[in-house]
Parts: sequence; structure tokens; C-alpha cells
Amino acid sequence: MPSFAKRITHTSKKSYGMVAKAAALPTEGRDIIHLELGQPIHDTPDHIKDAAIQALRDGHVHYSDLQGILPLREAMAEKVRSYNGIDVSASEIVVTNGLTQASFAAFMALLDHDQECILLEPYYPQHVGKIEMAGGKPVMAPLDRENGFAIRRDLIEKHITPKTRMIAIVNPCNPTGRVYTREELQVVADLAIEHDLWVIADEVYEQILFDNARHISIASLPGMKERTVTMFAFTKAYAMDGWRLGYIAADQSLISALMKITTTEVTHVNTFIQHAAIAALKGPASALQDMVDDDCRKRDMVVSRLNQMPGVKCARPEGTIYAFPDISGTGLSAQAAADAILEKVDVVVEAGSFYGTAGEHHLRVCFGSQSHERLEEAMDRLGRFFNDL
Repeated sequence: MPSFAKRITHTSKKSYGMVAKAAALPTEGRDIIHLELGQPIHDTPDHIKDAAIQALRDGHVHYSDLQGILPLREAMAEKVRSYNGIDVSASEIVVTNGLTQASFAAFMALLDHDQECILLEPYYPQHVGKIEMAGGKPVMAPLDRENGFAIRRDLIEKHITPKTRMIAIVNPCNPTGRVYTREELQVVADLAIEHDLWVIADEVYEQILFDNARHISIASLPGMKERTVTMFAFTKAYAMDGWRLGYIAADQSLISALMKITTTEVTHVNTFIQHAAIAALKGPASALQDMVDDDCRKRDMVVSRLNQMPGVKCARPEGTIYAFPDISGTGLSAQAAADAILEKVDVVVEAGSFYGTAGEHHLRVCFGSQSHERLEEAMDRLGRFFNDL
């Protein structure tokens, strides 16, 4: 029997954490509340759906531009210039099958065998597998846990070696809910310029912001556009997770390399949903804001309730759809707590250790995945769990 490729046998097993564990449980007679998966509860706004339907009726069902249809790339470039402050043209946009394909293309195009990519820990676990599939090695640099998981130069720089090729950041941050300041991003930018590194910037939560937090794209800082691959998606803010639609903004010098990966992998993105994406970008801002406002109300309730539970402390996330409560006061490890919560009160939360050792003694609670009423019930159950310890 022939063997599998080393990229399969010599890389980390892909894990979905508590998602997989909960899915394997018998559910008959159980009312399980899922707060582990970053899936928006909101429906995709009607004007976006209508645009996709109309595109189908208009016959946009055939092959199209490998890079993405020009009207969409023009709309994306305008958004990136005005909102993100990155000076790009339509030729510097690549439409992708979600941010997942965007990041895979970036790692495959820019990372060689045995080269290292620094991940800021707690990190996004799905980046690990992509780095390894590209032949690279993920290196974890912890964020400053005692100061709200802040970016610190000394915590990153000591992990830079002659093999270091890039730094990957997620901003706003999954799982911590941090929105990085300009000063924090400048730390990463300075290191990238001084050590001649690429930066991979995952900005999928860029528009889910609370309390007047301001999102800054690292590629907008001086000297960073030419060394940064910035990745966006419609997944979270537009509640389009099942549509699988994202895009890359990068300097023209990087586009042909990125497209060598994307076109080899999938040729191009589904044609008719690209017309829906135009409607999303050009549609009423109120549709997006209404969903963010709902997430903000749920965040406030969840954080307030968590902070009333014994042994639990929870900072207010500045963005994303996640709370990241500290449960060190309970004496439980993150995984032990997540397992026990599922077993005893039928609520699924993710262990902070799933995001690396820096996430230990934390849980990730997705408040964007359920209605306000279901979240209230989940908080009641969590309250019972922590009070019974």
C-alpha cells in the first residue's frame, strides 16, 4: 500500500477542539447550548441574498476573472483605501474562498521548507496546519497576559532567528477580543522592517468593534504595504460564513505569486456570489451596524454575568464575537473546565489552551453564536456550574 505524503503524516493533526467533542456526543434528551464555534447567528441581509439570486437569473454562472470580477475588486479596493487606509488598486486585490484560502495562499506563496512563522499566542489554531503544510514551522511568541494580552517587542524579538520568515497577526484578535493599538502594531512593523520579514494580517473581525474601538490595518503603517498580506472576509460582519467569500489586499509585486496558489487550487471563486459581495460592500451600512449593535448588547450581558461568577474574571472584549474569561480563580485547567461544563450543564465553550499555552486558565465564549435568550440560559447554567465548585 503506498504511503501518504509527508505533509499529511509529518504535520499536526487538524483539531476542532470542543466542536468535535460536542459533535460526537449523543444529543437525544439533551438541550446543548453551543458557544464554542464562531458562527454568527444573524441571517445574511436580504439585499445581499437578492443580489446573488439576480446574478443567477442574469446568467452569471460561468467561468470568470481568475483574480475576481473587476467590479468587485474595484469595490473592494475602494473599501480598503477608505476604511483601512491602504493605498491599493483593483489589480492589488485577489478574491478568495473565504479568509481560509487567503491565508493558505499567503503561507504557500511566501514560506519555504524549514522557514519559521511567528504566531502571537494565544494564536488562531488553524494557521498552524497551513504553515506546516507549506513546509514551515510555527513558532509561538506569547502576548503580555498581565496587561490584557498586549503586544510587547521583547516577547516577540527573542523568537526571531535566521530562519524566521514572517509574523502572523489576527486583529481584532481571536480569541482574546483585543483590538491592537497603533503603538502595538508599530512594534510588529518595526520588527518586520528591521529583520526583513513578511507580515500576514488576518483582519476578519475588522468591522465588529465596540466602545468606539478603532481598527488599524498594519499595512497602512509606513513601509508596511510592500511586506504585508492583508486578508479580509465577509464571514463575520455580514453573517456570510457559509458563502465562503474573502479577499487579499497586497502590493502588486506579490499578486502573481499569490495567484499561482489560488488559481492552481480552485481556479476562481464562485461567479454569482461575487455579485452579492458587491451588494454587501455598497449596501446600507445600517444592515451591518444593526448586527454589531446586537453583538454589543450580548457582549455586555455575557461579560457582566461572567464577572458575577465565583473564580471568574472577564475583561470586556473590544472587538470580535468572543469573551475570554480568566478562570484561574477556580483552580481548574482550561480543558478540565470546558469538559466539565459540557458534562454537567450542557454548555459548550472552548478551552483557552486550544489557542496555546498562553490561553491556559481561560475559556473562549462565543456570544455572537446565539440569541440573547439562549445566552441568558447559558449564563444561568454556567453560574450554577461555578457556584457548585
